[in-house]
Amino acid sequence: MGGAFLAAAVLARIGGRIGLPTIPLFILAGILLGPNTPGIVLVADPHDLEMLSLLGLVLLLFYLGLEFHVDDLKTGGRKMALAGGAYLLLNVGAGLGFGFALGWGTSEALVLAGVLGISSSAIVTKVLVDTERLGNPETKPILGIIVVEDIFLALYLAALQPVLSGADSPAAAALDAGKAFGFLLLLAAAARWGTRVIGKLIATKDNELLVISFLGAAVLVAGISEWFGVADAIGAFMVGLMLGSTQSGPRIRELVHPLRDAFGAIFFFAFGLSIDPGDLPSVVWPVLIAVAVTLLMNVVAGLVAARVYAFGPRPAANIATALLARGEFALILATMAASAGLDERLAPFIAGYVLILAVLGPLAAGRSGLLARVLPGGRAEAPVPALQEAGAAR
Repeated sequence: MGGAFLAAAVLARIGGRIGLPTIPLFILAGILLGPNTPGIVLVADPHDLEMLSLLGLVLLLFYLGLEFHVDDLKTGGRKMALAGGAYLLLNVGAGLGFGFALGWGTSEALVLAGVLGISSSAIVTKVLVDTERLGNPETKPILGIIVVEDIFLALYLAALQPVLSGADSPAAAALDAGKAFGFLLLLAAAARWGTRVIGKLIATKDNELLVISFLGAAVLVAGISEWFGVADAIGAFMVGLMLGSTQSGPRIRELVHPLRDAFGAIFFFAFGLSIDPGDLPSVVWPVLIAVAVTLLMNVVAGLVAARVYAFGPRPAANIATALLARGEFALILATMAASAGLDERLAPFIAGYVLILAVLGPLAAGRSGLLARVLPGGRAEAPVPALQEAGAAR
C-alpha cells in the first residue's frame, strides 16, 4: 500500500507540472498498479482498501457540509430545489431514454437512469477545492444540486432495490422510502434547531479531542444513514452542516484538511483499482454516446441553474463542468446490477463511462472559460483571468 500511494503521489506531481488535476492521476495510478493491468500489482484485491475508501468519501462530503451553511438552505431553498430538480429531470430523464434506446431491458434502463443522472459528490467536492471556487457565488447552487441529488438518491435506491431483487411489493418499497425520508428530515431538523446544543457538546480547547469528536460523529452518522437507506455521504454532509455553524466550525475546517486530502486520495486510488480496461472495447460506442449525452445535458442544466440564480455565462459554465463527473454511485449501481443478474454489458459500460467522465470532469472544470465563450452572451462578457478568479474565490 505504501508503494502504491508513493507511486500515485509521484504520478500526480509529474502531471501537476503540465497542469493536470490530481483526481484523474490518482485514478490512473489505481488502474496501472491494480490487478486488472499487466505489470507490477501493488494492491491485488480492491476490497483491501474498501473501508479506507469509504472514509475518504465521508470526509470529502463532511468538508463540503462545513462549507455549506444552514442559512444557505433557509434563504435559497426554493432556488436550490428548482436548480436541483431541473438538473435531475434533464440528466435522469436523458439516462432513462438512453437506456431504453439501447434495448438492453427495462431494469437495465432504470439502472442507467441513475448512472447517467447522478454526479459524483466526491469528485465535485475535490474540483471545487482544487479550483479554489468554494467562495464563488455559483458554488451555492452547485452544492444545492448535490444536496437535491442525494435526497433523490435515497428515494431512488429504495425504489430500485425491489425491482432488482424481483420483489413485487410496493408496500415494502414505500416503507423503505419513508424510512429514508424520515431520517433525512430528522437530520435536517437537527441542523436547523440543534446547532446550539451540538456546539456545546463538541466544544473543547484540545485539538486532539476535537479531531476525535468530529471524526467519530461524521463516521457514526454516515453509518447510521446507510442503515436507514440514506447514502452515507449525505449523513456526513449533514454532520458537517451542523458543525460548520458552531463556534468550533473554523477550527474544524482547518483540522480536517489533512484528513480530507489523505483519505480523498485513497478514495480515488481505490476507484481506479476497480476498473478493468480490458472490458471497455466491447462497449466503446455506447459509452461515447452516453458521454456526449451527459455533456449536452450538463450544459443545458448549467444554463437553467444560472437563469434561476440570475448568473451570467461564466458561472453557468462553472456549474455545468463542476457537476460533470460521475463516480462512486455509478459503481455501486454496477455492483447491484451484477448481483441481480442483469445484462453483462452493464458493468463494463459503467466502468468506461465513469472513467471518461472522472477524467474529463476535472479537466473541463479547470478550463470552463472556454465553454463560457460559446454560451449565449459569453463573448460579450469580459474575460476573467484565472488568477483573478482564484483571488476572488479566496
